[in-house]
Amino acid sequence: MRIKLFFIFFLIFTVKSFAQIKSPGEFLGYRLGSHFTPHYKIVNYFQQMATAEPQMMKLETYGQTNEGRQLLLAIVSSPENMARFDEIRKNNLRITGLLKDKAPDVNAPVIVWLSYNVHGNEASSSETSMKVLFELLNPSNMQAKAWLKNTVVIIDPCLNPDGRERYVNWYNQMVGKNANVDVNTREHSEPWPGGRVNHYYFDLNRDWAWQTQVETQGRMKKYNEWLPQIHCDFHEQGINNPYYFAPAAEPFHEVITPWQRQFQTSIGRNHAKYFDANGWLYFTKEIFDLFYPSYGDTYPLYNGAIGMTYEQAGHSQGGLAVQINDGDTLTLNDRIAHHYTTSMSTIEIASNNAEKLMSEYKKYFDDANTNGVGMYKTFVVTGDNYGKLEALKSFFDRNKIRYGSITGNALRGYNYFSGREESFNASNSLAVSAYQPKSALVKVLFEPKSKLSDSVTYDITAWSLPFVYGLQTYAVKEKLPVTGNVKTNDAVAVSSSAYGYLINYNSFADAKFLSALLNNGIKVRYAEKEFTYHGKSFAKGTIIVLKKGNEEKLQEFVNLVKANHAAVTEVNGGFMDTGFDFGSEKVRFIKKPAVALLTGRGVSPNAAGEVWQLFDGQLNYPISLFNADEIDGNSLKNIDVLILADGRYKFFADKEAAAQLKMWVQQGGKIIAMENAAAQIAKADWGIKQKKDDDDKKDDKKDTDEYEALKRYENRERDGIVNNIPGAIYKVDLDDSHPLAFGYGNSYYTLKLNSDMYEFMDDGWNVGVIKKENQVSGFVGNRVKEKIKDGTVIGVQPLGNGSIVFFADDPIFRSFWENGKLMFANAIFLVGQ
Repeated sequence: MRIKLFFIFFLIFTVKSFAQIKSPGEFLGYRLGSHFTPHYKIVNYFQQMATAEPQMMKLETYGQTNEGRQLLLAIVSSPENMARFDEIRKNNLRITGLLKDKAPDVNAPVIVWLSYNVHGNEASSSETSMKVLFELLNPSNMQAKAWLKNTVVIIDPCLNPDGRERYVNWYNQMVGKNANVDVNTREHSEPWPGGRVNHYYFDLNRDWAWQTQVETQGRMKKYNEWLPQIHCDFHEQGINNPYYFAPAAEPFHEVITPWQRQFQTSIGRNHAKYFDANGWLYFTKEIFDLFYPSYGDTYPLYNGAIGMTYEQAGHSQGGLAVQINDGDTLTLNDRIAHHYTTSMSTIEIASNNAEKLMSEYKKYFDDANTNGVGMYKTFVVTGDNYGKLEALKSFFDRNKIRYGSITGNALRGYNYFSGREESFNASNSLAVSAYQPKSALVKVLFEPKSKLSDSVTYDITAWSLPFVYGLQTYAVKEKLPVTGNVKTNDAVAVSSSAYGYLINYNSFADAKFLSALLNNGIKVRYAEKEFTYHGKSFAKGTIIVLKKGNEEKLQEFVNLVKANHAAVTEVNGGFMDTGFDFGSEKVRFIKKPAVALLTGRGVSPNAAGEVWQLFDGQLNYPISLFNADEIDGNSLKNIDVLILADGRYKFFADKEAAAQLKMWVQQGGKIIAMENAAAQIAKADWGIKQKKDDDDKKDDKKDTDEYEALKRYENRERDGIVNNIPGAIYKVDLDDSHPLAFGYGNSYYTLKLNSDMYEFMDDGWNVGVIKKENQVSGFVGNRVKEKIKDGTVIGVQPLGNGSIVFFADDPIFRSFWENGKLMFANAIFLVGQ
């Protein structure tokens, strides 16, 4: 009996102890800031606090990372608000117009969303999240209690657990009993790929709109279910920089309203009050602009919120303590204190201005729904490529952008591909109206040419969706009737008794289907030329699956057709009306290639990650990852295709290593080289030559201003933009008879982030070339603009029995440049077959 009583009392004590509010230090067993906390302990802390204070906090799991770590949201407010928190959420959507079940109540709590640790090696902010959570729930913090009466706070403690854990595990292994403040020691020198990026080496702070990664997809589903009035994105920068907070630097995108600008300044002044009191340095209105739509500050701004980035010193090199240039020591404790201060200051000013925030929020969406944002009121996509349309619709669905269809003759609008106002016809075409809650975001994503208020910008300056997806589109200045019905392709029913099957090949969805066929051991061919069968025309690149040789796989083929909604035509014989028959040498057999990607030191983690994730998460095709430092001829003996993403590969400077790689190509291997990897091959004299700049003609000084070299020091940043191309769209003329361009017409739109051009090849294939005046959208410095013309940007150079496929630009940039993915797949599966 005594034992039973002891056990009962122990159980009660344990439950009561667990259910008590605990500070991070009490729960973790060490002072916050003295160690980096592993992700599972952060999760445990949030779970403990949710259990301890269920009336004020709800904890939700919105997904898992690629490595299986939990993604969490903590919702915190007063007990009165938490009793109806879901009604508060729905009411907020009613204010936007996304939910129309009943009239909204504008006298509602303001919603503040705090996002911590999107970059894994900016590790102080997840530590901060625990301190913020504790103080919001701390019964002795009367200020916080007052704020939460009219404020709902949503905390995401770690947007990038995989990257953060990579950094934290590494750092904890490197540091000794006492932190070394010398920045040159190993604990301040992070190895490749670094903790900034997620499992697939993606920068999640560039993924808000595109939502290519599982972390972003889960988070944005939740974000669009709330659409807060304020969103803060917590970051870190170089160790010698003072703290940065709003207001932001120019350029501001023109859709950002005067109120959004004004309140950024109000928030900045509130932060400054606390920083001044502590003697902490800070800066505003510099470096961090508000233009590119896929950041953690701009995406919220384009969705009605006050979106802001906060930057604390400490990125990567900070560790637990590091000595900075002025001789002071920056500690993890300092970093937590600064981020904590801006966190609480944001909640404070939101609470103090809740009524104004809510009224301006309602005004924002009322204007969007009633007037539409921007000059163009309807965007009509007349392109009828099913695979591309489905990808675009999926993008709209993820972002809660409303769309429908439209039919009409002699309509008039801006033709994105010609750059002119033209008449057009629409027949059940996909259409997007500007009169909707997401109006500002629609305007930003569809604008043909983005208007820059300042050319010194932090990221790319062009992203218009018609070029991203390769779909003919018209921007119309009038409001057109958009219905709710959008055409879809029904699954094609195919039998297993036909002679063969023809599959359209003109989108990345078709490339994924080809990948599935090869993975399932189905023998596949493609047509090198156009042909007709029973009066129906088929394009170059059409996929051909014959019954002969696939007898045991036919049911699998039928199942794959249904699962992929593939456009299939059955044939009952191999004799074509026009063009080549199936037995012709112009009908090529596709051997399933063994593909490898180089990673490691010298390789851009982002660029390598795009390729890796494309294979793993989209093509579902096997790929081997090799360390670039360990590559040699022997390691490639079982590889058919070697991908060199953007980077600097040291083996090109090693004659023996370069000779082994060249021999591998000559014996039948294929290299796919992108960006600087292509430039390195050109310098290695493998048949590709980089185009020389006209500026290299240094002797001709007749037209040069002799005083051009005289510049003012204060203008040094702005003077440099003449040589800058932060990301602009160019039209590329294609040789669509080459397999690399199958599935395209005679043009393609590339996103250029460099001035690299290659000389026209006499003994190779100039598949994609940029001619004069081919810039379409985005900022390009004057000197760079003169270089980007009359050269090859996409090509194939035969080398012995093998080939080099090169892209001057990244065709799968950040995995959102959808129209380049098919060409990249062509390089893998079709070129050289």
